[in-house]
Amino acid sequence: MLIVIALGGNALLKRGEPLTIVNQRVNTKVAIKSIAEIITAGHKVIITHGNGPQVGLLALQGASYKPDEAYPLDVLGAETEGMIGYLIEQELENVLPVGQQVAMLLTQIEVDSKDPAFDNPSKPVGPIYSKEEAESLASKCGWTVAADGENYRRVVPSPEPLVIPDIPVIELLLKNNIIVICAGGGGIPIVRQSDGLTVGVEAVIDKDKASALLAKKLGADMLLMLTDVDAVYKDWGTPKQKAIREITPTQISKMTFANGSMKPKVEAACDFVNSVSGKAGIGTLQVALRIIEGTAGTLIS
Repeated sequence: MLIVIALGGNALLKRGEPLTIVNQRVNTKVAIKSIAEIITAGHKVIITHGNGPQVGLLALQGASYKPDEAYPLDVLGAETEGMIGYLIEQELENVLPVGQQVAMLLTQIEVDSKDPAFDNPSKPVGPIYSKEEAESLASKCGWTVAADGENYRRVVPSPEPLVIPDIPVIELLLKNNIIVICAGGGGIPIVRQSDGLTVGVEAVIDKDKASALLAKKLGADMLLMLTDVDAVYKDWGTPKQKAIREITPTQISKMTFANGSMKPKVEAACDFVNSVSGKAGIGTLQVALRIIEGTAGTLIS
């Protein structure tokens, strides 16, 4: 099968863990072990990944230096896509047979400049703060902040991904049996101007939605979204919570899930399955191959 594997930010950096390269490399090694098992089982894979913590940290560093000269989010997205993609590429090459080629592609994704998301920032990025810290940073840097559980985080616009101009390049790489790492962090958000030229915009595209679009355009057999939760749960956080093992898009779309966590994954899964009649799996990194086999996680089909 051709499988698009979307690594969640929490799969690469555990909650509350310091955002050091050492920690990210350790977690990347764990992720690659699971991905290598999928490849060894005979599947072709395309890898995407989140970048919320990383892009938020770079933005914070830039604002601390000279807030009026801070790099825009599309540039920070490109930087994090290169950084995380490099770690994944290197660790993959270290465990795969000699001769198996891996390519990391900086991927632009087109959005609509009139998308209502630009007027309603909702995508959490960066570290968590106390209410006082968040309000101080919002005032100093001109950020929008919102509650994230008991803490606060910066939130930024998250427009819908529409077009992936790099699809022909990705298809060429796949045709030559090259493992592709692309659309990291949801891809680099761009808009097309009236003259036909493109330019980056201040936004972060949801990684799961971008991965679903990628899987649809490539005609993938499966979209596999890996996070730090073992499955999608019905009545999450209540005494009645129960893991969902297998379900249809129609059934799961009638349920309610939290914004910014499981909701985007469920929506991306339903979008992919309804579009190409493939399968979508959601679960933890450690049991990735079992999710594909239908013995772990949540399978939507």
